[in-house]
Amino acid sequence: MDVPLWLALLTVGYLGVKLIRPPWWLIAVLLLGGFLLADSVIALVVNGFVN
Repeated sequence: MDVPLWLALLTVGYLGVKLIRPPWWLIAVLLLGGFLLADSVIALVVNGFVN
C-alpha cells in the first residue's frame, strides 16, 4: 500500500496536535524552522547521514 508523503505527514500532524496539545506558537516555530533549515547547509549534512 503506497501512501503519499503529504497524507502521512498531515495525519501524523493532526494526531499529534489532538493528542499532545502543544501550544500554537510552538507549532508555528517548528514549521518555520523546518522550512528555513531545509534550504541551509544543515540540510546537506542531515541528508548525508540519512542516505
